[in-house]
Amino acid sequence: MNRLIIIDGNAILHRAFHALPPLTAPDGTLTNAVYGFTSMLIRLIFDLTPTHIAVAFDRPKPTFRKELYKEYQIKRPKMDEGLAAQIPMVHDVLIAMHIPIFEQDGFEADDVIGTLCNNKPKTINQVIIVTGDRDLLQLVTDTTKAYMPTKGLSEAKLFGPAETKERLGVDPTQIPDYKALAGDQSDNYPGVPGVGPKTATDLIKNYKTIELLYKAVDKNTVKISSGLKEKLTKNKELAILSKTLATIRTDVPINTHVAPLTKEQLKTPAVIKQFELLGFTTLIKRLLGNGKAQTKGTRKKNEEHKKSVDEQMSLV
Repeated sequence: MNRLIIIDGNAILHRAFHALPPLTAPDGTLTNAVYGFTSMLIRLIFDLTPTHIAVAFDRPKPTFRKELYKEYQIKRPKMDEGLAAQIPMVHDVLIAMHIPIFEQDGFEADDVIGTLCNNKPKTINQVIIVTGDRDLLQLVTDTTKAYMPTKGLSEAKLFGPAETKERLGVDPTQIPDYKALAGDQSDNYPGVPGVGPKTATDLIKNYKTIELLYKAVDKNTVKISSGLKEKLTKNKELAILSKTLATIRTDVPINTHVAPLTKEQLKTPAVIKQFELLGFTTLIKRLLGNGKAQTKGTRKKNEEHKKSVDEQMSLV
């Protein structure tokens, strides 16, 4: 099977930064996020056996969403300087390993990932998105899965359409419609004021999309309370805007070519040198040992993780 793994660079780097203690390189540079990211990268390559791999990152410049809605993500704290300083180091690791990096001014990594999924080579049978961001679950299909860490970086769950609906209550394609009504506190857009998660879920279950919902509202065939109908009518423009903000773009103007992955490209002198500069001695051993430079104490846990991954993949 030809399998493309797309890593949500910022999401995984952020998770690694907060999951690991403040590790440092021989020169004292903080490297915990780089270490966690690279460790997970190696595990993904050897456990999920991709034929292709790519990493998407956010750019620091404002995106089109900010232009549409000035309050978008305004409440998010500024990225920790210790984390921001490690992004170039992760880029250096990926460049040394010849793993392509995708990013584009004006768009989020989510949009880049959506575009890569939408323009994958015809030879790719399956896409796995590695992320901690539930927004990306809207891209899930029968052939595109989301691999989401559930505990630090050590455990993860594979989400297909069924798992997504079980978690969120709506189908993957309906996530933007749900957010159009319920809003998103993290990204700071309102949806329809006064409509909570349960009501939003029920409305989307019954009417499928906000377009069909508002069609029923306009025709007065919608079966809801007068108070809820008033909220929907009064805030129709906000709902439409919120859906636009929630919808991942699949048309980012980037070259989507991803070259096939070879194990040899991961073990070149340039890669080993980069790891040595960062003090990643353990990761060098894992890389050269097919990802398994294990102690007796960790072997059982890693074997159990691999078994769990294999079981999940067998369902795909």
